[in-house]
Parts: sequence; structure tokens; C-alpha cells
Amino acid sequence: MIPNHIKIGNAGKILSQYISKNNFSKIGFLADNNSTKYCLNRILENHDFDYHTITIEEGEENKNLSSCEKVWKELIDLKFDRNSLLINIGGGVICDLGGFVASTYMRGIDFINIPTTLLSQVDASVGGKLGVDFQNLKNIIGIFREPNCVIVDTIFLESLSKRELRSGFAEVIKHCLIRDKVMFDKISKNDWDDNDWDEIVQHSINIKSEVISNDLKESGLRKILNFGHTIGHAIETTYLDKKNKFLHGEAIVIGMICESFISYQHKKIDKDDLEKITKYILKVYDLPKLDFFDTIIKNTYHDKKNISQHIRSSLLEGIGSCDYDITIEPDLINESLEYYNQRCDE
Repeated sequence: MIPNHIKIGNAGKILSQYISKNNFSKIGFLADNNSTKYCLNRILENHDFDYHTITIEEGEENKNLSSCEKVWKELIDLKFDRNSLLINIGGGVICDLGGFVASTYMRGIDFINIPTTLLSQVDASVGGKLGVDFQNLKNIIGIFREPNCVIVDTIFLESLSKRELRSGFAEVIKHCLIRDKVMFDKISKNDWDDNDWDEIVQHSINIKSEVISNDLKESGLRKILNFGHTIGHAIETTYLDKKNKFLHGEAIVIGMICESFISYQHKKIDKDDLEKITKYILKVYDLPKLDFFDTIIKNTYHDKKNISQHIRSSLLEGIGSCDYDITIEPDLINESLEYYNQRCDE
């Protein structure tokens, strides 16, 4: 069941109704160059409130404390007080960073997230994870806090490139693999152009909301949402400073292939399931082979799920089910990366 603070529909109308019911001293929008250009005007077409706009550069490389400092400084210069509202409009970087900034400014002001990418609508919109990257480590600085309101409007997906849309689709695949075999079978038979984004977004939000309602602080069940992310985040981190860096979802789908292989090696899924997952992902995504295996494996040791320098992962138990806190060995990660590269050659 979708929580009450998550609203799906026309973003402009929902936002205007929300603001009219409250009495904020100041209202600010945080956006990047893309969301300012393609999304902000759609929300503000019929606005009847005063606002300020704060802009930061787009991209994961700007999800850092320097960007936070810039936003904090502008909030101070604009004399935002504790009765102010910050509205974060953009992808996961904006929603994560903006929520973190709002939660720490004056020990916390109200904020709304309006996710505009598929990735942020099906992932960052739910769960209250906020934070930034530090010293090339993803999301290492952060907190848990739900936004006062999340507004999801699939109209914004029209502004995305096919590559960005496919990147977000990684989390859709993940939700099906860990929780809904029927939906996985359905999307794997669909042609890409036949995807019903309203149905897909609502389905993913439902799954993530149901998991998180049972484990907000990620002490147990919520860890299944990290399937594909132990190796996927390590790949993303490894390539952050490379010319051929990956989008988040691209790294995660490679992580899902690798962690499905490890699930097979742990005898948790059969060969047919591994084949279905691998073939489907490689059909949807045009992905390159990997280098830097040693660095990728080294980066898995920075994963927040690890305990006492043992690499912990979430592994499938058949399509539609997942287990968590499974220790995996570096040699098996290396084998999984080799398996991925081999399948790319086919």
C-alpha cells in the first residue's frame, strides 16, 4: 500500500493544494540545469505563491558536500527560517541531496521531493534515504528521513532520453526479481515501446513501500532492496572517474547479473532462472565488457551492509524471492564478473 505522503498525479495541482493548506514563510525550489529547463515550468504554470530557485549542476559527480555548502549558503542568504519549505525537483541526486540539506538546515525544515526521472520515481521517492557521496564513496554521508510529501507525475518521463529511461528501469527489474515473479514474466515479454509507465511506476512504489513499512531503518527485510547493488555500486564507483562511466541503473543491472550468478553458485536459483535474468537484461541494455576487476572487488568492501570486513549481499531465492545478509567471497565476485563478460560476447 502506498503511504499517504506519496501522491501520484498532476504535480502542479498537487503542489498548489499542498502549499495552500500550509503557511510557509519562504518557499524554495532546488533543481539542476535539466529539471530547470524541462520540468520546473510545468509545475509553475498556474502557481500563486512566491518562491526562490536554487540551481546546482546535474550529475552524480555533484552529489557531494560542496554542493550542499552552496545550497546551505543560499538558504542563509535568502533568510530561510525553520518555517520554510524546500521543494526538490529532479532525479535521485537532487532528491537525495536536497532532502539531506533540508533535514540538516536549522536541524530540519520541511521539504517535498518531486522526482522527475524513472529511477527517482521508483526508487528515491520511497524510503527516506537521504545523503551524498564523499571521497568517491556513494551515499556514505546521510540520514533517514521521509519527505513531508512526495509527488510523482509520469509526465516528466517524456523529457528523458532512452538511456536515462533504461537506467531507471533497472530498479523496476529489481523489484520484480525480489518480490513479483508474475510481473517479471510480464515485463520480460513486453516490447520496450509497449511499457505502461503509469502501471510500472505504481507497481514499483507499491513493492518498495510494502518492504519498507516492515523495516524503515534497514535492519532486516529492507536489505533485499539492495539486490544487485553490492557489486553494482562497486562498478559504478570504479568507473566514476573514467571517460566511459556508467549511469547508476546500468551498473546495477550488471550487478544483478553478477549477483544472480552468485545466487546460482550458492544453489539458491537454478540455471533456467539465471539464463532468463541474464538474457533479458542483455536484451534491454547495450552494455560493455568490464575491466578493473581488482578495483571493483576492492570497492565492494566499502558497502554499508558489510560486517567485520566480510562482504555481505542480498541473493535471489528463485525469481520473485530474495534473502539477505549472505556472505560472499571475493573469488566468487571475480567469477561473476568473468561470467558477465563472457555473456557480453555472445
